[in-house]
Amino acid sequence: MPEWRKDPLVKRWVVIATERGKRPTDYRVPRDEKKGGRCPLCPGHEGDTPPEVLAFRHGGTAPDTPGWWIRVVPNKFPAVRPEAQAGVRRHGVYEVMDGLGAHEVVVESPGHIANLDAVDERQLEEVIWAWQHRSLELRRDPRLKYIQIFKNFGQTAGASLEHTHSQILAMPMVPVDVEEEMEGFKNYARSVGRCILCDVVAQEVSERQRVVLETGAFVSFAPYASRFPFETWIVPREHQDDFAMIREEQVRDLARVLRSTLLRLSRVLNNPPFNMVLHTAPVNEPDTAGYHWHLEIMPRLTIMAGFELGTGFYINPTPPELAAQVLREEEAYLPPPAYAGAEREAVRYV
Repeated sequence: MPEWRKDPLVKRWVVIATERGKRPTDYRVPRDEKKGGRCPLCPGHEGDTPPEVLAFRHGGTAPDTPGWWIRVVPNKFPAVRPEAQAGVRRHGVYEVMDGLGAHEVVVESPGHIANLDAVDERQLEEVIWAWQHRSLELRRDPRLKYIQIFKNFGQTAGASLEHTHSQILAMPMVPVDVEEEMEGFKNYARSVGRCILCDVVAQEVSERQRVVLETGAFVSFAPYASRFPFETWIVPREHQDDFAMIREEQVRDLARVLRSTLLRLSRVLNNPPFNMVLHTAPVNEPDTAGYHWHLEIMPRLTIMAGFELGTGFYINPTPPELAAQVLREEEAYLPPPAYAGAEREAVRYV
């Protein structure tokens, strides 16, 4: 029988269509056409982007020149702009405000590769440090209330560039999805006295039906009420509301878990398009200590249709128990990365 499952964080139900039981080979993964031509994110093409706001580069190299291993630049076609004015205006029954915010691109490797699973763990650590650095810097603007870090991979998932990159979009309001999660955390804490996501992690580790892999600091698992086939979350075991508070030993562990999870998804699903989003506590807002940050990886294997658009609920044809089993049993050996990174000085030059 199919099942209705309720997300423990929010008031959302999901249909787990167990009778369909789609396995990885049942999905037709769209193949991207290679565009070729000049890549604006490759070394030597720094003039094709706005001036960098952050770079980890070798000593003696100048800004906006080769010599970097991580580079962050403003989006050339930003959705929002920091020079916009804050403040909501009324227009009859409507409310409107200028497009305030910041929109940045994190170039995750100087090598022209497509995805993060092709870099070594040390390079992935540097990506995580860049996310943290920009998160701490952007929140210095008190007008900004939320910093969304996300990655689109594949044209179906919204990626317009082939060179591996992620994006950061800071905004003057808290997204509705995060507000709903915060309310769920607060309600559970008032009722039980604990963090719901801490309890979810404890139950997943205990039951081991949906765990993909775990380390001392992180657990990767398929959520009980997964919205999408092979949806996978990576959650810190420690209760930590703000991603930007991540410590060095956690960065090392997160890089290892993230690379292994992405490699498993790539091999099992034949390199699928996906969206990855980091949910973290709002900034410049009071009372966020009850939140618990986490990464959500959502392969784009199905299409949202009338039911999803009309109800906000989802139909998932692959039970998370099956997804986790397939990913868990995938060969744990991690092949050498396509990009291993250059030797680096001890200091990151910003």
